[in-house]
Amino acid sequence: MDFDYSPRVKDLREKLIAFMAEYVYPNEPALYAQIDEGGDRWTTLPLLEELKQEARNQGLWNLFLPESEVGAGLTNVEYAPLCEIMGRSHFAPEMFNCSAPDTGNMEVFERYGTPEQKAQWLTPLLNGEIRSGFSMTEPAVASSDATNIQMEIRREGDEYVINGRKWWSSGAGDPRCRILIVMGKTDPDNPDRHKQQSMILVPLPHPGVTIVRHLPVFGFDDAPHGHMEIAFDDVRVPASNILLGEGRGFEIAQGRLGPGRIHHCMRIIGVAERALERMCRRLESRDAFGGPIANQSIWSERIAESRIALDQARLLTLHAAWKMDTVGNKEARIEIAEIKVAAPHAAIKVIDWAIQAFGAGGVADHIMSNAYAYARTVRIVDGPDEVHRNQMARLELRKYRNTDPARTGGEGSVYLA
Repeated sequence: MDFDYSPRVKDLREKLIAFMAEYVYPNEPALYAQIDEGGDRWTTLPLLEELKQEARNQGLWNLFLPESEVGAGLTNVEYAPLCEIMGRSHFAPEMFNCSAPDTGNMEVFERYGTPEQKAQWLTPLLNGEIRSGFSMTEPAVASSDATNIQMEIRREGDEYVINGRKWWSSGAGDPRCRILIVMGKTDPDNPDRHKQQSMILVPLPHPGVTIVRHLPVFGFDDAPHGHMEIAFDDVRVPASNILLGEGRGFEIAQGRLGPGRIHHCMRIIGVAERALERMCRRLESRDAFGGPIANQSIWSERIAESRIALDQARLLTLHAAWKMDTVGNKEARIEIAEIKVAAPHAAIKVIDWAIQAFGAGGVADHIMSNAYAYARTVRIVDGPDEVHRNQMARLELRKYRNTDPARTGGEGSVYLA
């Protein structure tokens, strides 16, 4: 395993760092202000659109797509340090057209879409002309088990008719959202529970699609992106809108969520690294009880523990990325599950200490508040911790079945008094 940066990654990394310093960090206050201006929070941010064009002009665009002619063609290991840099700002991923759910949706179109679907939806997404949403989770079932999904997708002649309700459909609040990837059941009686589901494309606006409400995340509405509850009432779409074919929805979901999970982990490390830097600078700039707060032993311990936690999370993430690149997402599923648990836990701890270092100012800080809400949410999105831990335990137990414990000392003597 060689995690050294390639010459191309070194060049892109330096360009990203320079771009963040010149365009992103200085403009964060103005971007937050634009969200709050004018009364309508569900609209595009003019400044963000300007910065997206600048990023594109500098060749910092669509860096996320591996093994692709339409993206940057970086491997997961190469993309990891770049995604971490983008993660340092709430606004940065979208500036580089590398934000969820568009990244995952673009990968779905690239891997599973027909030429017609790619021309209609992938091309404008890659160009940043439109945005997209992903509708999988449902309010009436435990959606951490995707086989529970109940939305009805029924074939009628040359059309599919869709009925049901979704929530936490990220991206659907954006006025530029023109396409939803929707998961539902086309064959609920199939004895194989993993072949009952399909994914289908629903263009927006659509007369049968109603945005019921936006769902806040720790009080944040995440406007203009949003996480929406959506009602689908007799939504009719052409049969050609099915992705890959009936019964392939679970397969597509697994293919989509693998890269999505590792992208979240890469970004969350960047979020936490910025929190650690701000914490250290704050501790050295404030005096209490006769000297800089940084000199107090409890803060020395917290700084050290933060450094350890983030380096561990980064190495785990790079290892998972390397496995994905070398043996594929399926074979790397235990490593992906590991980081999906470890990275947000490390980030939450570091961000919490950073808030504590800022005192009362920490709970009012835009950057810190968004960081904490995002880090805590990552413990749920793309599968909660409990699901990943269960999967890891099953795979770990399976390793020792039908193997000889004598070869590894797996059954050492036990002394019983």
